[in-house]
Amino acid sequence: MSKKTLKRKMRLGKKRKQNRRMPVLAVVKTHRRLQHNKFQRDWRRRKLRIKD
Repeated sequence: MSKKTLKRKMRLGKKRKQNRRMPVLAVVKTHRRLQHNKFQRDWRRRKLRIKD
């Protein structure tokens, strides 16, 4: 897995950016209507299943 294609690397990078919590400013601004990030995942519980 050390030799990744560019397409695979881009997808992994996008998923890594999505795997963050909701910014506190967004939670406060929406009066807690938006509380969690729906794209957030745990590496043990859910796998990505990315194909080239």
